[in-house]
Amino acid sequence: MAAGIGVGFVIVVGGTLTMNHLKSRRILEQTRTVVVRPVLIPTEAAALARGKHIAQSRGCLDCHGADLGGAKVVESGAMGLWYGSNLTAGNGSRAGKFSNDDWVRAIRHGVGPDGRGLFLMPSEEYQHLGDDDLGAVIAYLKSAPPVDRPSVPIDLSLIAQMLVATNKIKLAADVIDHLNVRPPTVPPGVTLDYGRYLAVGCFGCHGPNYSGGKIETGPPEWPEAANLTPHASSRLTKWTEEDFIRTIRTGRRPDGTDLNVAMPRSFGLMNDVELKALWMYLKSIPAVETGKR
Repeated sequence: MAAGIGVGFVIVVGGTLTMNHLKSRRILEQTRTVVVRPVLIPTEAAALARGKHIAQSRGCLDCHGADLGGAKVVESGAMGLWYGSNLTAGNGSRAGKFSNDDWVRAIRHGVGPDGRGLFLMPSEEYQHLGDDDLGAVIAYLKSAPPVDRPSVPIDLSLIAQMLVATNKIKLAADVIDHLNVRPPTVPPGVTLDYGRYLAVGCFGCHGPNYSGGKIETGPPEWPEAANLTPHASSRLTKWTEEDFIRTIRTGRRPDGTDLNVAMPRSFGLMNDVELKALWMYLKSIPAVETGKR
């Protein structure tokens, strides 16, 4: 009897793993037709500098490498091996053949030129980049020196396949309302509007209401994301603006502890106007208990 139960259990588990593999593969290989709204790509030096600043301070280099030639993002027995692709025009990169619309489709919609959703690409956040900022980013990426480095295919573990199959990990391409991506242009300044514009980049880990909690899309060993709201359960209620800026810049909290390993250190490259606006906005949002997304 026990042997029979054991064999049955193995069959059930094997069947479940096979179903997860097949379903996750269907999701990743599904093609989507996305017609993009063209964006003007500037050529002047000031716009290229602006694009470089945005790329450096919004996490692009954390996934794609300091030289934009691709980088390892996750290597975990639980999640697999995840790499950011080569974005330069060098050998091994598909991006060198991108048209301007391909760039817009990839960044703003999370869809590649072949119509497949881009895994790991946080376009649900980048869809909110205004046309001026997006155009500047694309201009900078197109100007990057070529790096000869093959893009490493993403290898999903059995757990990651299950998370994709059960929609715990969702492709941005399946979340975005592609027909209504029309972000406003928000002028830089220490204002609530600009802080709100910047805070969208925090959605991925901290949740749409910024209450933090478990980061479902990351390795299980990642600590929970911090609560960024003015709730009593949030560390930020005890911080000053100076504490906040210093923490983002140094990666170390006022109490001397290090920030979550998942927190992109590149956010510390934001300038004073950006960090002050972000702090102003976070202080204004509704207080939510930690993890109540």
